Parts: sequence; structure tokens; C-alpha cells
Amino acid sequence: MKKLNYILLSLLIVFTLGCFDDKDPIVKEIDFIETGVNSDSWVKIPAGEFLKGQHRHETIIKKDFEMMLTHVTNEQYARYLNEALAKGTIKVNENQVMGYYKGEPFDKFKHEFEIPAGDKTYLNIKEPGIRIKFDGKSFTTVKGYQNHPVTFISWFGANAYAEFYGWRLPTENEWEKAARGTGTRTYPWGEEFYNNIANNIHSNDLFKKVFGSDITTTPVGFFNGKTYNGYETRDNKSPYGLYDMAGNVWQWCGDDYKDLHYRYSRGGSRSNYGYDLFVWSRNNAGPEFRSMYFGFRCVRDI
Repeated sequence: MKKLNYILLSLLIVFTLGCFDDKDPIVKEIDFIETGVNSDSWVKIPAGEFLKGQHRHETIIKKDFEMMLTHVTNEQYARYLNEALAKGTIKVNENQVMGYYKGEPFDKFKHEFEIPAGDKTYLNIKEPGIRIKFDGKSFTTVKGYQNHPVTFISWFGANAYAEFYGWRLPTENEWEKAARGTGTRTYPWGEEFYNNIANNIHSNDLFKKVFGSDITTTPVGFFNGKTYNGYETRDNKSPYGLYDMAGNVWQWCGDDYKDLHYRYSRGGSRSNYGYDLFVWSRNNAGPEFRSMYFGFRCVRDI
């Protein structure tokens, strides 16, 4: 079973990377789109009950916490890489950006795979489609993508970013309360779905009006009710004011379920249909998995 899991994961990685729609592995520069949303902002999520999942079971968040207003951006991640490189907590080895991970207990459950201590890959700077560059000394972002969500980051890379600043990745319960609030809503913004309320599989063609070509991600906070080059967006804020809690890229969560060691993600991506953007929808992969459809945001304790 363990061997089969690795085979399926490998096929998923090949399929995901094969879907990249730009034949040129070098990401071309684009015009910067200013959304007016500050990606350095945080939002308080209060403790208390919320209704979890499709069947809306009462669940309790015991402590207040804060969550990033948006996904972590390319610019923010490149800044972290430069700071971590200066402090020696990461290294670049044959295009792999790597860092140490402490490993996890291995309980030999049926579907569990071992994650030993050691260096883990955060990203590959030569990966086709990645928007972060490295010149041998420092990391920079491809022009125009500064405020797009960072992608092709493994769970290890997302977790390392959070821990570097004293933060962490959200639990699935924390993520869902932040997305849904205390009500019964199906999407972060309410019950109705629109192609221009989140980056999803039906909205990409419309982006040609704004970007002039097919772009796999949109700037964080892009769907805020503004109009860009004739493309009118709807506001997709969650009840607590968080942007992009549905669509754009899947968001890594921090839970480690001891019988699996897979990592779960929430929110759906630009390649998904509306029903994949429900607040209870989830995805999973091994912590080493990297994809243009996966990003993350952080939380911090109050």
C-alpha cells in the first residue's frame, strides 16, 4: 500500500505539472495589477463555536487567533528566502532550496509513511512556471507577479516560512471557521456562486481582458468588487474580511494526522469548479508535493 501511495502521488505530480499551459518554462513578465489589498495585514478570528463541514456539526475553537488577510505572495516568500539564506537556515543545492525538518513519530499505521529528520526541499528554482528567481546570491520575483500567491512550495516550505517568523499553518478547523464564520454559508461570501467572484476554472478566459494572456493565478485580493480593464469583480471576503478563502490556489493546513502523515489543504484553486470551492472541500498530498495550484497563508496565536 505504501508503494502504491508513492506511485499515485508521482502520477499526480506529473499530471499537475503537465497541465501548465505555458510551453515556455521561463515565466514572462506581466503588468503589475494593484488591488489595494495589503498582503501584510492580519485579521482576528475569535474563539467560539462554528458549524463545521457539509452537515454543519458544532465545533469549538478554544482560543482567539489571527490569520493573514491573503495568501502569502511571491514577494513575501522571496523576502523570507533572502532572510533565511542570510541566517543560514536554508541552502540551495542543485536548484533545490532546502532546509532542515525535525521529522515526525512513525507509528506504522496501515497508510502511514515515514518522515525522518533531515533536509527537505521547499521549492525548485528551475521548476517550469515558478515566479521566484535566484541569481546565486539573492532571490527576486518575476516582474508583475509580486502580489500573486506563491506557488510550487511544498508543505515543508510553507511550514518553514511560518516557523521562521514565529507563526504556524492553520488547522483545518481554524481555516474553516475563518472562511465560514459562525453561520451556515456554503462559500466564504455566501450561498451564490459567480464566475467573477473567485479565480476558478470558468473565470480564466475573462482574465485575457486584464492580462492579455492566460494567467494561472490572480493577485491576492483581486476579487474585491473593483473593475480592472473592463473586468468587473465581485467581493469575495469571508465574514471576517479575509480574501481568497476560495479559489486561486489551495492552502496548506498544519494538521498532522498520525495514521497518514498526508497534509490537507483547503479552499480550492483556479483549476476547480464551484463545488470544489465549498468551505468544507479539502484536498491532500504528501508534504513534499509541489504544484502551481498550491499555496498557503499563516496564522499566529494571540
